[in-house]
Order: sequence, then structure tokens, then C-alpha cells
Amino acid sequence: MATTMFKKGSLFLGIMASQSIEALVEGGKATAAPPLGPALGPLGVNIGQVVAKINEKTAGFKGMQVPVKVIVDSTTKTFEIEVGTPPASALIKKEAGIEKGAGNPLQDKVADLKIEQIIKIAKMKEDALLGNDNFSRVKEIIGTCDSMGVMVEGKQAREIIADISKGAFKDKIEKGKTELSSEELKILAEEKKKLQAEVESRRAEYLAKAKAIVEENKAKEKGIIKARLHEAGIPEVIIHEVMPTEAKVPEGGAKPAPGAKSAAAAAPPKK
Repeated sequence: MATTMFKKGSLFLGIMASQSIEALVEGGKATAAPPLGPALGPLGVNIGQVVAKINEKTAGFKGMQVPVKVIVDSTTKTFEIEVGTPPASALIKKEAGIEKGAGNPLQDKVADLKIEQIIKIAKMKEDALLGNDNFSRVKEIIGTCDSMGVMVEGKQAREIIADISKGAFKDKIEKGKTELSSEELKILAEEKKKLQAEVESRRAEYLAKAKAIVEENKAKEKGIIKARLHEAGIPEVIIHEVMPTEAKVPEGGAKPAPGAKSAAAAAPPKK
């Protein structure tokens, strides 16, 4: 049977014996408001029941945007809910209890995960990953951790990938172990606090050093100041924060001297 598809905002509607819509919802917090309500209305289903079912199926993804698909039988008005999974990075942040990855992941480490948590994420993303077995899928998730500044088992993620290739965690990966004890979770929370404190301390050191360099070179051109900061190993995000802003050049004139007022600002107000 021929199918016609058209896009409206973030929703897709298929016209056929069964109709479907796709949308992103916050895990466990879907409502009848747009985009779901207006799209479901013309399909003749009980919107309240659909929303309740979506929230039931997405409850485990609290705080994350989850792709869902509602398939409605045009004749019986019965429906099915298909739930996708958030990006691996979002699942990693949820497991690690962090809001974002490291700005400088090669140096800053913001959290530490156990191999069981990596296996859990790999299982959740199984259909979306390229790996054809548990070991390769686990390595794929660890690779994402590496780019976010998240450690695994107390080591840099890339080191754990090498360990797995040598046989480390073989039993846990083969059995798909995903549960952690309350004591293990407590240790991870303490480690996260320690790592975040180290990140803040390192940032404060970089910031103080960068400000000193800017002050020492304030009479020099902006390009020279930036070069000095790079030579000192200051991260780009800090450089962007401390770089002085250039004074605007008036049309047809030179830059005003520091502290000098423009002619318009210096002129007395008109009466």
C-alpha cells in the first residue's frame, strides 16, 4: 500500500491503514500539550491513555529527551508505543550524575564509572551501536566516555579499552552484569566530588595565571597576548574568557585613547 509522509515541526505523520507520529519527550513527563496532543487528536485515540503509556515506558529516562513513536490502528483506534533511547552521551551523564562533560577532557576528569554502568549503557544502546558483540559495544561506549572526560574503573577510558582487549572484565561483559552494590555507588559519589574539586582547583589556577599574563602584556596587540596564553598552556575556554575586548574604531578615525570619552558622550546635553 502506498504511503504518504509529511513533516510538521518535529512530528511525522503517515497516512495508511495505521498512522504514526514521532516526537521527542522528556522521560516520564510527556503531556497532552504540543507536540503530542495536537498530533494525536486527529487520530481518534484516547490522548490521556497514550500519554500515560509513554510516561510509563520512559520513566527510566528522567531528565532526558527520549524519541517515541506512537502507532495507531486507523480502524480499531488501538495504539502501540515504541521508545528509542537518548544519545550515549546523555546516558553517560545520567549514570555519572553530571550535567555536562569536561571542557578539556584530555586533562580534566569529571566523573568515574564502573564497568557495570558501561555494560548497562551498551545494552540500552545495543541497536544503535556499530559493534556486533558485547565487547565491541562496551568499547564504543567507553570511547564516548573518553571524549567527555569520564573515567572508567579509576582509569582514563582509553586505558580501559586496552585492558579489555587484554581480557579484563571478560566475565562481567560476557554475563552482562549491570548491578552495583550500595557501597560501590557510595564510593563513586565520593570519587565524583573529588574529581570535580580538582577540576575547579585547576580552573582557578589557570584563570589566575591567564589574568596575570594578560595584565603583563596589556600594552601589546591582542594576537601577541593570545600567543602568550597558548605558550603557557592555558586552555582555550579560559583564553576566551580572559582575552581583552578591542575598542571599536570610530568611522574615519583612530581608536580612542583608553578612558577617553567619545565626542557625543563628552558634549553637553541639548536643552
